Amino acid sequence: MRIKKLFYQLSFYPLLLLPFLLSMLRTVSLDDKNMAVVEINHLYKNLKGRVILSDINLSLEKGNAYGFYGHNGSGKSMLFRAIAGLIHPTEGTVTVFNKKIGDEVSFPESLGLIIESVGFWPYYTGYENLKTLASIKNIISDDDIKHAIERVGLDPNDKRAYRKYSLGMKQRLGIAQAVMEKPNLILLDEPTNALDENGVEQVRNIIREEVNRGAAVLVASHNKEDLNLLCSRFFKMNDGKLTETTGEILK
Repeated sequence: MRIKKLFYQLSFYPLLLLPFLLSMLRTVSLDDKNMAVVEINHLYKNLKGRVILSDINLSLEKGNAYGFYGHNGSGKSMLFRAIAGLIHPTEGTVTVFNKKIGDEVSFPESLGLIIESVGFWPYYTGYENLKTLASIKNIISDDDIKHAIERVGLDPNDKRAYRKYSLGMKQRLGIAQAVMEKPNLILLDEPTNALDENGVEQVRNIIREEVNRGAAVLVASHNKEDLNLLCSRFFKMNDGKLTETTGEILK
């Protein structure tokens, strides 16, 4: 009923928030330290006759940050979309928390994400935006929402509408929505984009804290310094193909 009510409240929903709107996600237990949070086998994705993702194989565990890099259009965002259930494989499987995406579940359970530009309701405040999203699952308190906003350096009592936010403020709010419900899987596409030096350091600290909490955090970035500082494994995307590399290659 909450989802139906929310659809009547507004005439649109941003595409990148669909996982929160279309699935009443359950809490996932990750007690097994060796459990593969993400398991991808021979993933192919074709769009309009073009191979976007080619034979991707990947196994990622909890409690680690993973770095993905590559030129624009190399397939990083598409891979994240496939993991998030926003696109379906042409061939192969994407399994998250031991459930096949698009088969056993539509979207991963316990997911937080930023993929490219996050869309919010322009006439809501930052707090109102996150409060609306949080009402879908109803698993966190108002104080949790305010804390998430404060973690990224914003004021939860700011009465300005989202449309009046600077690019950096919008990016900070996107990070807040991605982590506010303490998800076990976090996908961050260019998380430090448009941030000043202080904002970059805040986001880096948040990523470290989420990893220490036990989440699997996937970071796609052109900023190799971010990846070197935060990630334990590195993957290069090139024309839809994924290759694991070493930290020295990034420097």
